[in-house]
Amino acid sequence: MGLSTAYSPAGAGSGLVPAPLGAGAGAARRRSAQVRRPRLATVRCSVDAAKQVQDGVATVVAAEAPASRKECFGVFCNIYDLKAEDKTKSWKKLVNIAVSGAAGMISNHLLFKLASGEVFGQDQPIALKLLGSERSFQALEGVAMELEDSLYPLLREVSIGIDPYEVFQDVDWALLIGAKPRGPGMERAALLDINGQIFADQGKALNAVASRNVKVLVVGNPCNTKYGHFALICLKNAPNIPAKNFHALTRLDENRAKCQLALKAGVFYDKVSNVTIWGNHSTTQVPDFLNAKIDGRPVKEVIEDSKWLEEEFTMTVQKRGGALIQKWGRSSAASTAVSIVDAIKSLVTPTPEGDWFSTGVYTTGNPYGIAEDIVFSMPCRSKGDGDYELATDVSMDDFLWERIKKSEAELLAEKKCVAHLTGEGDAFCDLPEDTMLPGEK
Repeated sequence: MGLSTAYSPAGAGSGLVPAPLGAGAGAARRRSAQVRRPRLATVRCSVDAAKQVQDGVATVVAAEAPASRKECFGVFCNIYDLKAEDKTKSWKKLVNIAVSGAAGMISNHLLFKLASGEVFGQDQPIALKLLGSERSFQALEGVAMELEDSLYPLLREVSIGIDPYEVFQDVDWALLIGAKPRGPGMERAALLDINGQIFADQGKALNAVASRNVKVLVVGNPCNTKYGHFALICLKNAPNIPAKNFHALTRLDENRAKCQLALKAGVFYDKVSNVTIWGNHSTTQVPDFLNAKIDGRPVKEVIEDSKWLEEEFTMTVQKRGGALIQKWGRSSAASTAVSIVDAIKSLVTPTPEGDWFSTGVYTTGNPYGIAEDIVFSMPCRSKGDGDYELATDVSMDDFLWERIKKSEAELLAEKKCVAHLTGEGDAFCDLPEDTMLPGEK
C-alpha cells in the first residue's frame, strides 16, 4: 500500500512567512501563533480505504508538505509499500473525530481507545483532529508522537491545532473535553461564564465547518460540573446542527451507580440494567433505583434496604469522584475516558432489548413533563445509528419526581446565568447554593 504523509506547520497557508528549519523552528512557529491565529497544524496520514484498494494493493492519496518547509513525525514522513489485507476491502468510510482538551489526562486515555477500534469497530478507519491551546501545542505534538508509535492500523490521520474553525472541519464527532478549572475564590457564576464562552465559541465553529450531522458530546473537564449548561450553550450557538445531536456526559455517574448497586446486591456489574441518572452532573443529580433492575428484577425487590437506597446510595454516587481524589490525589481521568467510550458505543450499537442508557439531551418534546429548552440527563435507547429515542416505559413515584424537579429547578436557575451566551438576553445570576460535586470544587 503506498503511504505518504505530511506535517503542515502552523503558519502554512496562513500568509505568515515560514520559519527557517533548525533548532529554532518550533519556537518561531509558536511566536507566530501569538501574532496571528494560525492555520491548522497537522500531522496527517490520510486514506479512504474503501475506495483505494485496487488489485489487493491500497493506493493512498497524500497531502503535500509545503515546499518552503517540511517538518514531520517519523512514520508520517515516509513512504511505505504494504500489502493490503483482505479485510481492508471491507473497511468503511473514514470517520473524522475532533477532541478538545486533547493534551489532558482524560484524552491521554481516550485517544488510544478510539485509535484501537474499541469504540467504532475493527472495520472503521478514523481520523483524529486534536484541539489544544498555544500553551499545550508542544504537548499535542507529543500526543501525536505516541499515537504514531502505537502503530494503529485504523488510525489514518492525526491533525493538531489551536483553531476550532480548522480542527472541526468536516468532523463527524466532536468530543469537547477541555475547559477551565475552578480557581481559589472563583464564584460559580464566573466559572459558568468563562467556560460558557469556550463552548459558545466551539458551538459557532461547529456550526460553521463541521458535518451537518455531527454528534457532539460535552464533558468540560476539569471543571467537572454543569455539563448540561455547556451542552445547551454549544447547541444554541450551532443552529444549523440538530439540537438532538448534542449530549452532556452523565455516563460516569451511571457507571458509578451500577457499581454501587452491584456491590450492595452481591452480583457482578453485568447483572445491573436500566439505571438512569436524571438531571445535572451536580449534587442535585438523581440516580434512579426505582426503574433499575438486577438480573431482570426490580432493584427494590433485590435490595430491601430502603434507607440505603434513598440516602446512602445517592450520596455514595455523588461523592465517588471526591473519594477517588482523596485516595489517588487526582481526578478520575481513566474512568471518565471509559465512560466517554461507553457513551459513544451506546449510540453506535443497538441498545440491548429492554435496557436503556443515560445521557444529557435537549428536553424539548420529552414525555416526562420535564421543563423544555434545557439539557437534562434522561433514559435513552438507540438503534445503533448514532441517533436515540427517549425511553417511555419508565415508572415515576413521588420520591423520584420530587428529586427530578429539584435538579430541574437548578438547571433553570443556572440557565439565566448564561442567557447572554444562548441569545436569550442579559444574564441574571442568583445561585445561593453551591451544587458542585464534593471533591470537584
